[in-house]
Order: sequence, then C-alpha cells, then structure tokens
Amino acid sequence: MTPSLIRGRPRRARSHISVRVAHTVLSGAVGVVWLVLPGMTIGAEDPVPAARAEPVAGTAAPPEQDETSAVDLVLPLAAVAAAGVLATYTYVRRSRRARTRTTPGVVSVRPPVPTPDDFERQTRTALVVADDSVRTSREELAFAEARFGAEAVEPFSHAVRAAQTELSAAFAIRRRYEQGVPKDDAARRQALVGVIGRCAEAGRRLDARAEAFDQLRALERGVGEALEIAEGRFRELAGRTGAAEATLAGLGDQYAPSASAPVLGYGEQAKDRLVFATSELNRARRTADSGAVEQAARPLRAAEGAIAQADVFVSGVERLSAELEQAANLVPAALTGAEAELASARAWLRDGHDVPVPAGELRARIGHADVVLAAVREELTGGPYDPLDALRRIARAVAPLGVRRAGVVPLAGWLAARSAVAAVTDFVNTHRGAVGAEARTLLAEAVRLLATGDDTATADELARRARESAERDVRVHGNPYDGPGDHVSGLAGAVLGGILLAEEPDGGPPVSFGGPATRGRRRLPEG
Repeated sequence: MTPSLIRGRPRRARSHISVRVAHTVLSGAVGVVWLVLPGMTIGAEDPVPAARAEPVAGTAAPPEQDETSAVDLVLPLAAVAAAGVLATYTYVRRSRRARTRTTPGVVSVRPPVPTPDDFERQTRTALVVADDSVRTSREELAFAEARFGAEAVEPFSHAVRAAQTELSAAFAIRRRYEQGVPKDDAARRQALVGVIGRCAEAGRRLDARAEAFDQLRALERGVGEALEIAEGRFRELAGRTGAAEATLAGLGDQYAPSASAPVLGYGEQAKDRLVFATSELNRARRTADSGAVEQAARPLRAAEGAIAQADVFVSGVERLSAELEQAANLVPAALTGAEAELASARAWLRDGHDVPVPAGELRARIGHADVVLAAVREELTGGPYDPLDALRRIARAVAPLGVRRAGVVPLAGWLAARSAVAAVTDFVNTHRGAVGAEARTLLAEAVRLLATGDDTATADELARRARESAERDVRVHGNPYDGPGDHVSGLAGAVLGGILLAEEPDGGPPVSFGGPATRGRRRLPEG
C-alpha cells in the first residue's frame, strides 16, 4: 500500500490497524505462555497434597518420566496456529474492505461496474444518436445530389446505406431484447453491448466520410450554388404549403376526423419551418456577401434542414390525401373479398373440412367478422368515414379465419399498414429532437415487417404504437427555446425537429452529414 493512500485514510482506519497489531501480539503472547507453562511446572511440588495410588496387584508400577511428554505440547501449538490464522484472516479482510471503500480520501482499485440500468441508458442514447445521424445525413445528401448528381455522391450514399444496415441490426437486437430474448442475464447484457457496438459502427461509417463530403460540397469556400438550390426548393415549398393547407381542410370535410388526424397541424408546422428557413437563408446570403464566406455554411445548413422538414410536412398531407382516395375506392372490393373468405370458412364447417381451429372457435370468428363487415357497410352509407381504418378493420376481421389466399383483402391490410408506417416515419423525422428510443425501435420493426410482407397486421399495430410513443415523448419533452419570440422565428420548431442541437445560445449548431463525432462540427467560433 502506498504512503499516499495511507495518509489519505481517516483516523478510524489507522486505529483499526493498531487494533489488529495488538490482536496479533496478544495472540502470540498467549501461544508462548501455553508453550512455556508445561516446562515451568515440571519438578515443582503440587500445591495440593496428592493422594498416593497403590499399585494394583499383578501389575508393575509405571516407570517415572523425567521429561515432558510431546503430547503436552499439542494443545499449545494448536492455539498458536489458530491465533495466527485468525489474525491473518482479520487483517486481510479489513485491508480488502479498506481498499474497496469509497469514503473520501480512499482510491478504489477497481472501476465501478456498469449496472443494468447504465447499459439501458447507454443503449437508448446510442440508438437515438445513430438514428438521428442517419436521418440527417440522408437529408443533406439530397441537397448534394441536387447539385452534383447521383454518381458523384454515390460513395456517400453507400455510407448512409451501410450505416442504415448496422442501425437496423441494432434495432432488431433491441426489439428481441424487449421481448425477453435472450433470457440469461449475461446474454442480455451482451445483447445490449451488441446494440451499442452496432450503433457505434453506424456512426463510424458516417464519420469516416464526413471530411470527404465537406470537400465535395465546399460550403466553406463558397455557398453560391448551394444557396441557389436551397432558395429554389424554398420557393417551391412556399407554394405547395398553401395548397397543402387547402387539401387538409378538404380532408376534414370529406372524411371522418380520424382520417386526417395523422397530419393535423402539418400546414402550420410547415410554415413554421419555412419562417426559420427564411431567416437563415437571409443570414447566409448576408454573411457571404460581407466576405465571411466560411461562416455562411452554418446558417445555410440550418436553412436546408428546415426546408427538408417543411417538405416532409407538405408531402405528408399530399400523400395521405392520395392514400385516402385509394382506400375509399378499394373498400367496396375489400368487402366483397371478405365476404368470399367468410363463405369459404362456412363451407369448411358445413362440409366437415379440416379447419385450423376448433369448429366452435371458427364459428365465433365468423360471427365477429360478420359484425365488423356489417358496421363497415353501414359507415359507407352513413356519411363521412375513415377509409384506411375501414380497410384495416376488414383485414383484421377475416385474417383469423385462416383462409389465407391472395387477393384484395391482404392488399387492404397492406395499404393501411403502409400508411401508418409512413405517417410515423414523417413524425419522427420532424420531431426527432424529442422522440426517444422506444418509438424508434417500434418503427424500425414495423418497417422491417412491412418490407418483408410477412405480417402486415403486426406492422400496422407496431406503427400505431410507435406514433403513440413518439407523441408522448414530444408532450413530456418540453423545449428550452419556447418563448413567444422563438415561436415567431421558428427557433423552437427547429430545436424540436433536431435541425439544431440546442447546444448554443442561438440553438445551434446545425446538424450536418456525419456520425456522432462530426454531425455537430459547424459550431460557433470559440472566443
């Protein structure tokens, strides 16, 4: 033990050392007394007169012994050994306890072991940061492609795809973990480590390309052409935003309120992002015109992020309008297809066909499907309704019958699931400054299931759960830039959308292509 550690211990620890030494000395002294005592009493007269024993007839008297028997030393030797072992054990145990104690002045020889809660927090953070990095990189890549073409940006597109592959694997591991797989504690910890490792690899792939991407865009050497592209997209979106608001109002008149709920308020939010983009585009142009070319890249990147999100809002309204029209046209055919599946199920029962479930259970499912289909038919003639929800209910009602044949009903379920997945994807893209790992994990699994087409009903359900989780995150997140002026300038929306990292007084830095180590590289100059 080093002198510095000894000096750092409290007085109580030094007193414990003294006590241990005293115990050791005392134990040794007791042992010595036990060893010497027999020698001291040899040849001495008994203090109490002893009765003389008469020899037994027929036996010889035992010979007198002039030396102490070896047996007499066994007990003293055992006492000395026991005392020594006890003293050594006490000293070692107390020394170990002192080394691992965390009281002031004592340095622990071991780093703290991460707890399961620590791993959980690290995993959630890693997923959110990696997911944000991929989404942001994809957004800026679109601006670079608009200027240089797809071939020029292919190395960076490849990096984004590779990062997305790693991220998808991380989300898949996390999803299985949440479902209780694996079950062993050690294996579960290893699974979380695997999630963190996959996220780190996703970020590394993007970080490795960030410098070359900056060299391609060369914003620090001049923002002229990039600024013109951003302004062109801005003007296009300004016109589309007004049309999107009119479309949204029309959806409210034509369909039930639930039909347009996924894009409610998107017109206003699109305008909010465009207000912020206006301010940043003007700042970028003024900065470049003043000769501070390098500083113009920062507001330009903020403007590009806001323009990209305004596009998501507007496109979301346009897409949902098209989806509802398509769904409304499909509902009558879906009802006809569902009736055909019901007829098949009834024929199974009538003809004694082998059915996938007990006959009583199948009858109950047929009865439930009848009720659902009757309700949908009534909605068709009863006024505004939600066509996507009608398709969802039709598909779910007949799926348990087990007919399982291709046709319009599976298509109905797929359309409903695709719409739900697209809606929550847009929401996460435009609110990523607040959305946590749970919603993103559910969304990733929904995307995977929808792509494979194996279980569109589960994909639909997971997407709807992801939307609920994301909206809950936004409600509880709050916003450090939430004053009246921040709303007027669009700053609050830019922070909520993850366009700015909320690390500086003006909400910046803006996010850029890259992973965790490079995405915030456009920070304010020090000093």
